[in-house]
Amino acid sequence: MKRFFGYLTLLALCLATGCSQRDLADASDGSEGPLVIYPDYKEVTIPANIAPLNFRYAMKGVRKASTTFTMDGKSVKIKGLEVEWRLRKWKEFLSDAAGKTIRVEAEAMVDGKKVTDSWSIQVSGDAIDGYLTYRLIEPSYQMWNEVSIEERCIEDFRETTICDHQHTENACMNCHVHGQQRGDYSLYYIRGPHGGAILNKDGALRKLTLNAEGMLSGTVYGELHPSGRFGVFSTNIILPGFHTMAGNRMEVFDSASDLTVADFDNNVMVNVPHVARADAWETFPCFSADGSAVFYCVADTVSLPRQIQEVRYSLMRAPFDATDGRIGEQADTVWSGPAHHASACHPKASPDGRWLLFTVSDYGTFPLFHTESTLNLVDLQTGEVRPLNEIKGDKSDTYHSWSSNSRWFVFASKRGDGMYGKPYFSHLDENGVPSKPFVLPQKSSRFYEYNLKSFNIPDLGNASTGMTVRDARRMFKSENEPFKQAF
Repeated sequence: MKRFFGYLTLLALCLATGCSQRDLADASDGSEGPLVIYPDYKEVTIPANIAPLNFRYAMKGVRKASTTFTMDGKSVKIKGLEVEWRLRKWKEFLSDAAGKTIRVEAEAMVDGKKVTDSWSIQVSGDAIDGYLTYRLIEPSYQMWNEVSIEERCIEDFRETTICDHQHTENACMNCHVHGQQRGDYSLYYIRGPHGGAILNKDGALRKLTLNAEGMLSGTVYGELHPSGRFGVFSTNIILPGFHTMAGNRMEVFDSASDLTVADFDNNVMVNVPHVARADAWETFPCFSADGSAVFYCVADTVSLPRQIQEVRYSLMRAPFDATDGRIGEQADTVWSGPAHHASACHPKASPDGRWLLFTVSDYGTFPLFHTESTLNLVDLQTGEVRPLNEIKGDKSDTYHSWSSNSRWFVFASKRGDGMYGKPYFSHLDENGVPSKPFVLPQKSSRFYEYNLKSFNIPDLGNASTGMTVRDARRMFKSENEPFKQAF
């Protein structure tokens, strides 16, 4: 029902401003070529277990289209401007497609003339984790009381609401993360007076107060340790700001931030004095694949907001002791922000221990409206760092996570319209070369034209969390488990 009213709102706006089909297509990242399609699924690499790649012909004056998909001598023809597969037919077509190539032949009448086009789709032999969680939020990030966390099966179109504002007294919620991409090991926050960190461990839910005396705040950004015992987090005093000039619309910056470790088995917060310096801001911690190290971002303090464009975060690595939850004092610089006149955020290590992805923007810690923000890849065997310019969109590319086989990653991108973040997938080969990104398939080929929410912080999982809004309501009304400082 909410989406229905969203569609009506957009329709009213279109009628008021004279929008046409072409206007909507121009606002998105359609394909190139004689026949423009949206979403752009031309020349992409996909996993064999992905949902149907439904699209439409997004051109002015296009009529009477016909599209034929061929692989290994078998063909499927779909007539019409909207190419939307039946799920069963798509699954049958891809049943033995791993490692093969799909050839697509298309023809349509455009302004009364017959136009043909063709392209290929590579089907990888590497599967992708079947579940994706994300927060749906207004793109301004100010309507915090109309937010939900959703879980989508990306092998079909099933979507389950894990938590929403209607079941939590309009509380905000955010930062859902999987540990080791496991469906039964995850965490998300419900904010506000009755909120807490909802930890799902082996299917059992706990509501935790990840805060203790002496901390700047409750925990904010973080990740779960492979052992299941620990989580590493930042504590942040966060301030929002808006630009008065054209360009980047919004900034979020830290006036203070530190790192801390939560011991879930003993309900204690492990203090980290050497990464709680007054002259530095530390944030965005994550674990290495084996849990023996912590990656995080750090910047020298400056006067804010006056010097916001001088904030440069570096990417660091420090040892982690899984016997007591301590972060080691010796930290190495993986990538220097000041040396590159840029800023790092959102590091995520691949499960096989080979790679690490992070986002780079010109400055600061909130790249969602920075059109220059780009994903960078670290080869953890050689130390080489390079920007993934081959997948860079025309707008910001930010939050990302890995599939459990380290061959796929998903990231949020505002490419095209510059307003709504959408989840894009890319395959990474053994040499660290990514494939052309493709957007999360939807049942309707026009979904992204009418959708009025941003997909925030997409996170892959190898199984369903099993959580629903009923669990969220129950946990929201339950008592919090307190934590105390360990030392």
